[in-house]
Amino acid sequence: MRTIILLLLLTLFVPTGNSIAGGIGVVSETDTGSFLSVAPFDLRDRESFLQITNVDSASQTIHVQIYNVANLCNENNFFDVYTPNDTHVYNLRDILTNDGNPSGVVLPDDAYGIVFVSAGVEFNEIPPTPLIGNFRITDNSGYEYRSNIISSPARLPESEIPGILTFNYNSEGGVVLSDVFGFALSASEEEGSEAEATLDNVLGTFVAVDVDIVDNNEVLFSCRDVVFSCVDENNPLIEEILVLASDGGIPTRSSASVASYEYGINNVIPNSKGGELLCPGNTIPEGEVILTIENQGDDTDAFFGYVGLNNGNGRGSMDSFFYQNGFILQEM
Repeated sequence: MRTIILLLLLTLFVPTGNSIAGGIGVVSETDTGSFLSVAPFDLRDRESFLQITNVDSASQTIHVQIYNVANLCNENNFFDVYTPNDTHVYNLRDILTNDGNPSGVVLPDDAYGIVFVSAGVEFNEIPPTPLIGNFRITDNSGYEYRSNIISSPARLPESEIPGILTFNYNSEGGVVLSDVFGFALSASEEEGSEAEATLDNVLGTFVAVDVDIVDNNEVLFSCRDVVFSCVDENNPLIEEILVLASDGGIPTRSSASVASYEYGINNVIPNSKGGELLCPGNTIPEGEVILTIENQGDDTDAFFGYVGLNNGNGRGSMDSFFYQNGFILQEM
C-alpha cells in the first residue's frame, strides 16, 4: 500500500495546515510539546533566531546541536537549563545561554544548516514532551521567514515507509525565489543513552526522491531525482552519497546526480542563494511538487523539511513538511 503524506499547501502569506491520507505515518507537530525540535538557520546575509519554551512543570536540561552545512556538516553543541514554563531566544549570530552567559559556540558568518533541540530523556523511557518553539530568518533584502518549529511526536509508530510527499506553490504576490530545506536525521537508540537526533554519519543519513510537478490542469511534468543530505556543492562525500543512493532503492533505484541540503523549485522560482533546482527547465508558475521517496541512508530514521517562498524584497513565507520511518523511543 502506498502511503501519501500531504505537505503544507503553500499559498504565500496565507497559513495552511497539515493533513494526511492513507492511515499510516505521522505528520509533524508544530504547536504541541515534544522531546525534539528541528529548525533551519542561515547566516549568509541573514540573521536567525530560535525561540524555545519549556512547557513542562519540571525543569529541563536541553541539548542544542548545530550542524553547519558549509563546514562539512560539522556539529557545534551545548547544554542549557530551563525552569518550568521558561522561554529563551537564541540569536545564532551571538549565542547566549538561558542565563545570559556565552554558550561557547561561535558560528562563522557564512554558516547555515540545522539546529536540533532535545530534552534529556533516555532511550526506551517514555519521554516528557516539554518543548515548543518557533524561528525567524531575516534576509538583508527585507523579507523574513517565520514558522513554528517542527517537533517530533513523543513516540512515532513503526510503519510502512511513506512513499510520496507533496506541496503546492505559486508566484502570487510577486514570488520569485524559494528555499526548500530538507534534512534527514538519525536517532540515538543505544540502551542507557539519551534519545536525541544526530548527523554524525552523513553517508548513512540521506533521502533520495524522484521529483515531479503537476500544473493546475493536472498535467504531470517529470523532473529528476535528487538527494537531500547535509552537504553543499563543496562536500567531498557527494559522489559517495550518490552511489549509495542508487544502490537498492526503496522501492526503485535512484538515478540522482545531485545532492544538497537546499533546493529551489524551478526556473520561475529558483533558489534564493543560487542553489540547485528540484525541477530545472520547468517554467510552471503555479502547481504542486511531488516528491516520491526512492531510497534512504542506512542510518536514516526521519526526514524533516521547510519550504520558503519570497518576493526578493519585503515579503516571505515558510512552512514545514515531514517524513518518518519507524523512529520510536519505546517498544510498543
